[in-house]
Amino acid sequence: MSHRLFTPSEANALLPQLREQLAKLRDTVNEIEKQQDELQRVKSAHAVTPYNMLDNDPFFVMESRIDFMRMEAQLLIDNFARSGVLLKMIDPGLLDFPAVIDGEDALICWKEGEESVTHYHGWHDGLAGRKRLPEQ
Repeated sequence: MSHRLFTPSEANALLPQLREQLAKLRDTVNEIEKQQDELQRVKSAHAVTPYNMLDNDPFFVMESRIDFMRMEAQLLIDNFARSGVLLKMIDPGLLDFPAVIDGEDALICWKEGEESVTHYHGWHDGLAGRKRLPEQ
């Protein structure tokens, strides 16, 4: 096994930082979507008014901003992976922490809105297969 393993207390200790990163990632993704919508609106408006690409690209700044935000989002996603946490969903937030529970490979899972990690599931069970963590 080449991934980091977490105990429930280690996962809980990371939750404040992970919640913050998740909120920043969600904000970034929402802003990307907003900027892409605006870019499409501007492009549609320019479709009826031709422009000379050699003089000035009216979309360059907007496209560059979106590209930068995409890089920022990817860095935030990579931060989860670097810490050994599996980011399953951004909105609502869903995180898995590789672990060994009762001698079996498992994933401690956290769903946004939960105060702490309280459940786990097998690697192939997903959210539907959640079980309560055994008492430590």
